[in-house]
Amino acid sequence: MSISTQGGEQHRPNVVKVGGKPAAGAKPATGGGAKTPPKGGKGGPKKPIAPVKVNQGRNWGPIAMFAAVGLIAVGIIGWGAWAAFKPGGAGYDWETRAAGIDGITHVTTELKSNHTYNPEKYDQNPPVGGTHSYVWQQCMGNVYDAPIPNEHAVHSLEHGAVWITYRKDLPADQVAKLAAKVEGKEMMLMSPVENLDKPISLQAWSYQLKVDDASDSRIDDFIGALRVNATQEPGAICSGGNTATGDKPLTEEQVAAMQQQQQG
Repeated sequence: MSISTQGGEQHRPNVVKVGGKPAAGAKPATGGGAKTPPKGGKGGPKKPIAPVKVNQGRNWGPIAMFAAVGLIAVGIIGWGAWAAFKPGGAGYDWETRAAGIDGITHVTTELKSNHTYNPEKYDQNPPVGGTHSYVWQQCMGNVYDAPIPNEHAVHSLEHGAVWITYRKDLPADQVAKLAAKVEGKEMMLMSPVENLDKPISLQAWSYQLKVDDASDSRIDDFIGALRVNATQEPGAICSGGNTATGDKPLTEEQVAAMQQQQQG
């Protein structure tokens, strides 16, 4: 006996298909089932490969260079600050700087600024101020190889010049060192002096420093503090003065002749 369905089609029994492709319209199985390992793999999926960092090391050349430049800059700034604010340094006013120079003498009594044509006697050798000639000794970096009249040199000090003097027996290399500090520098002059009790003596108006050697650092300290500053006539010039050597100041007649020559 056969059993037929409506429409005459024969009924098929349900079939469960194992493996292979899923039946049409069937959803693939999820969870619970065994996962098929990927081809060529063993024991499950592969872990992602982390990128390998390559340590190339630091470039120490530029770092060292910048560090060295920084150290040099700090050193320069530190040296400049120390030089400015050390005792007598440029960070102080000129009188404080002058007072800080070891061995300097300062005449505090009044030094007259009168003018004369007569020879004068001075309390110091070389003199540091007092009555002097109407004409100054030219002090445009002049280096005189013979003594000059004190009366003219003192007038130069009145203008703010520094006068470097030395004993005649000072070695030639020492004289050359002194000359290098003077030549071509306005408000500076230099000459030998008779009967000097020290090898070298520096003068500014009312100030004096005597040293034994041209390499003495106090020479530069003296010039730096007092040149132009130690003056009785701010703004006075050093050009147009007497350039003659000797121990006698110019007479009134000689000064008149010199002035006439300059005007002509």
